This record gives sequence, C-alpha cells and structure tokens, in this order.
Amino acid sequence: MTEIEQLLAQVAAKAGSARPWGWTSPSAPVDGTTPARAEAVLGFPLPSLLSDLYLRMGDGGFGPEYGLLPLLDSPPSGEPAAVAQYLANREDGLKDPEWPWPEGVLPISHWGCAMYACVDCRSPQATVLLFEPNAGDADHAWFVDAPSLTDWLRAWVDGTGWYEEANEGVELAPWTDFPIRTASSGPEAADAAPARAS
Repeated sequence: MTEIEQLLAQVAAKAGSARPWGWTSPSAPVDGTTPARAEAVLGFPLPSLLSDLYLRMGDGGFGPEYGLLPLLDSPPSGEPAAVAQYLANREDGLKDPEWPWPEGVLPISHWGCAMYACVDCRSPQATVLLFEPNAGDADHAWFVDAPSLTDWLRAWVDGTGWYEEANEGVELAPWTDFPIRTASSGPEAADAAPARAS
C-alpha cells in the first residue's frame, strides 16, 4: 500500500466516525467526469490528491469543522460548492481591487466567519492556505495552513491541526506569495496596461 493509499484509508476511517457541522449524512463520491468538468470551468488542473478525495471519498462532507466543500454542486448544508466559491471570490476581487483573490487558489473548506481553507493548485505540493479576512486587510489575511494537502489531511486524521483545542494559540506563518500572486490584479496593473487601439 502506497503512502497516499494509506492516507486515503485513514481519511475514510475518520470520515466514517466524524460528521462535520451541517452534514447529516455522508456524501457519495463524484462521477469520473466531474474533476475534468471542474477543471474546464476553473481553467487550471486540480491536484491529483484533491481529485482522488472527490472521486473516492465523497463530494464533500468530511474533514475538519464544516468539512470539505462539494466540488461542483451545492451541498446539503447550503454552503456553495468549491468551484462556485472560487469564481465568486475572483469576481469580487475584480470589483474590489483592495481584496484580490489569487488565481489558482481554490477554497475547499469553510471555517465560518468568512474564513476558508484553500488549496494552491499552482504549487507542486498543493499547499493549503488559510484565508482569514477578519483583520480587515487583504495583505494580512493569508496564512500557510499546511505545506501540502497531504500534511493538511494528516493533521485532521491525527488531531494535530491548529484548530484543535490542544493547539489553541498556534500561530500560522503568513503566506508571503500573496503580493506576488495578486500584483497584476491591483489598480496599478490597470494603469500600466497598454491602451487598446480603437
């Protein structure tokens, strides 16, 4: 059994015994075409482990706090699906350049109070980020939750995540790539854009 297979087995075991808030029953896995359809809408590939979670574990409804968001369809708890939330965040970021949403950063789990766990689909290891906007400043709203999706899942399975009572007060490192990843979406980028010929 590979390391990933072992992790998926541990996730399945924990998912069978711990139901997230708002979910009354487990969600069935997505069909084999759903990840590709999601990627077509998003415009970027999903990390393979994330696809495996949806294909083999379920379409949301497991994981810490409110659990993994469904990929394309709305869940029973009323949370938007991950793809819809990403598109809404990107659109909101275009309307309000003070709060840009980085391209390729997919919300996968809601913590409540507008906080999300997000996978950076552009990072090779699928870094999991915490979006915590309550300080009121986009530059200080992003943190590294886990170096990889694998680490994030292990922390949930093992009960060692920052959100566990035993780890109260743990401080997450800021995500230093945020200014780089959103530099082209600010107002200065619009000023620097070449004028179109009419």
